Amino acid sequence: MRVDQPVHRAALPLFREAADLGYLVTRADGSVWQWDLWQAGMGLVDFTNPAATAWYQSHLRRLIEQGVDCFKTDFGERIPTDVVWSDGSDPERMHNLYTQLYNRAVQDVLVEARGEGDAVLFARSATAGGQSTPVHWGGDSTSTFASMAETLRGGLSLAMSGFAFWSHDIGGFEGTPDAGVFKRWAAFGLLSSHSRFHGSSSYRVPWAFDEEAVDVTRRFTHLKMRLMPYLHQHGLDAVRTGVPVMRPMALEFPDDPATAYLDRQYMLGADLLVAPVFRADGEVDFYLPAGQWTSLLTGETVTGGAWRRETHGFDSLPLYVRPGAVLPWGARHDRPDYDYHEGLKLRVFPGGTGTASVTVTSPDGTARDYAVNLEEVTG
Repeated sequence: MRVDQPVHRAALPLFREAADLGYLVTRADGSVWQWDLWQAGMGLVDFTNPAATAWYQSHLRRLIEQGVDCFKTDFGERIPTDVVWSDGSDPERMHNLYTQLYNRAVQDVLVEARGEGDAVLFARSATAGGQSTPVHWGGDSTSTFASMAETLRGGLSLAMSGFAFWSHDIGGFEGTPDAGVFKRWAAFGLLSSHSRFHGSSSYRVPWAFDEEAVDVTRRFTHLKMRLMPYLHQHGLDAVRTGVPVMRPMALEFPDDPATAYLDRQYMLGADLLVAPVFRADGEVDFYLPAGQWTSLLTGETVTGGAWRRETHGFDSLPLYVRPGAVLPWGARHDRPDYDYHEGLKLRVFPGGTGTASVTVTSPDGTARDYAVNLEEVTG
C-alpha cells in the first residue's frame, strides 16, 4: 500500500494502521487516495470492505466505552470517482452510496451499545435509504435571512423524502449573523425537531449578540421544554411510521390545494403551525387552513382558510394550534428529560367536538392514554 502524501502528525498512527491493512480507498495505481481539504492528507475508509468497516467500528466502541453517547457523522459527500473500491463497486454509484454505508456502520454500533430506541446518529449527508438513520441537519448555510428561508425549503423537501428528524445550524454556519438574524433563527431553530447553535468562524452563543438575544433564546427554550411531552410523542411516532416531526403543509393538509407550494411555514407535529420570520422588519405572510386556529403565544383565535400578514417582535412569531387540538403541556421548562406525566396539563383548543385520546410517553418509556372532552375548552 503506497501513501504518497504527508499526513497530519496527530492522525498518523491510525492512518498508517488503516493504510497498512488496506482499509483506505485507493487510486487505480494502488496508492491511497488523499487530499488536503479539511484535513491535510486525509483518506477515506473503504466501507465496501467488511474488515475495514469492522476496524472502524472497533474504534467507535472504544469511544463508547469511555462514555460517548452518540456520534456526529460529518461529511460523507464529495466522494471521488477516480478511485477503486475493495468490492469492485462502480465509483459513480459510490459517489452517493458512500454516505449510507458510512452512516450505517456508525448507527449499527450505537444500536448495539444503546439499543434501537436510544441510539442517536447525527448525520449530515444522506442518499436513498438514509431515512433509516433518521437524525440529520442541513449542512453549511450562510448567516442571512435568505439562507434561513432556503434552509427551511431544503428541510421540507427532505421531510417529503421520508426523513423523520431534521434541523439546522441556528444562526447559519458560514459568516456571522447580525443580531436580528440570530434572534429570528433562534426561534425557528428551537421550534425544530432538535436544536443546535453552531457556526464556522464565530460563536453562536446568544450573549455574543445582545441581551435581547439571551431573552429570546430563554423564551423559546422554555417553550420547547414545555412542549416536550408533545414533541417526544411525535418523535416516537416518527420512528414507528416515518412521518416526520417537521412536516410540509401539504403532508398534513393534502386536500387543501393552497398548501401544495407553501415553503415558508410548516407543521411541527400534527397540531402546531410555525411560520418563521424571514424579514428584518418582522413582517411575515402565511396561510392558515380552514378552521378556528389559536395562537399559542397570545391566545388569540382566528378563522383559517385564508392568508394572514402579521408583524412580530423578536420574542414572537406565528405559532398556531390546530382546531380541536389537545396539546400535552409539560410542567417543567428547565430540562427536556423529566417525567412528563407529573404535573401534566392537557390544553384543549377550540374547534373540536366529542372526545379524543392523547398518548404521552415519558423518557423512561412509561406511556399513558388520556381521554379528553374537546368541548371543555381551556386553551
